Amino acid sequence: MAAPTLADVAESAGVSRQTVSNAVNNPDLLRPDTLVRVQEAIAELGYVPNRAARNLRTRASHLVGLRLSPVLEGNATAVGDRFVHSLVWTSREAGYHVLLFSGEGPAAIDGYEDLLRSTAVDAFVVTDTYLGNPQATWLRERRAPFVAFGRPWDDPDARHPWVDVDGAAGTEMATRHLLDKGHTRVAWIGWRKDSFIGEDRRSGWSRALRERGLSTTGMASRVEDTVSSGREASAVLLDEARPSAFVCASDTLAMGVLHTLAERGLQPGRDIAVAGFDDSQVAQVVHPGLTSVRQPLEEVAVAVVRSLEDLLATPSYVGEGLLLTPSLTVRPSTG
Repeated sequence: MAAPTLADVAESAGVSRQTVSNAVNNPDLLRPDTLVRVQEAIAELGYVPNRAARNLRTRASHLVGLRLSPVLEGNATAVGDRFVHSLVWTSREAGYHVLLFSGEGPAAIDGYEDLLRSTAVDAFVVTDTYLGNPQATWLRERRAPFVAFGRPWDDPDARHPWVDVDGAAGTEMATRHLLDKGHTRVAWIGWRKDSFIGEDRRSGWSRALRERGLSTTGMASRVEDTVSSGREASAVLLDEARPSAFVCASDTLAMGVLHTLAERGLQPGRDIAVAGFDDSQVAQVVHPGLTSVRQPLEEVAVAVVRSLEDLLATPSYVGEGLLLTPSLTVRPSTG
């Protein structure tokens, strides 16, 4: 059978073709009883609007661009996968689809430029807002609509919409969990000092220790976000600072700590406590189970899509940045 057409729906509902078009594209223009009659006909016939034709009329693609960054070698955390899945699902519910594109280094802007020039997408979701990545600034200068997953760390006066997770609150939560278990020497393994996200997470650890009157001197290490870096840093801290617990800026670094403990015959949770950040799949399956800060990525995706809808509405609306609170998933690595 041929697919039902707009004319078929119009005939079935006893209305004009323009009325069916309004029911699909501008339902607010119709009386409630007329709208219901047309919607019932659409459902009964199984009519699907021609998206391509609709895009030509509205000049909207209903696509949202998202750049995929390459996974670093030696990194055990694939937290981005969970966010992308949530974003794709939530966008679909709102009538949008996510268009993934690649690009890194000096060529990172090229993908944005190509899509912007060809009007292939209605807006972008930017996830790499940390120091040194120019995408957000480049899009702002061209008045391209976008929502960022991440604060505008290098530009506090930026007025674009963003959603982020309070990393400091998460590490403070993890550190207090260890302090409440009686640990007084809690070490930190984080990222390089030029990482805004890393320093934000470090601040939660230091705040929790200082609230209890405990010193942070000699108890911290800043390294690259790889398993081998976490392994080396934890070995040095165990020898020089003798901590009874570690809080790490990522599950990747925490995995390095677990490697060091295994090499020394130490049991996570019994001899040395370890907490990570991101609650990745690795944290859930590694023995004996890694305590980790869990980012509410599903909530982030919902908030990002809501901001996109506001941004693309007529008139456009840009709300305040939204900071969401993570939770702590406790497993045997902290006893």
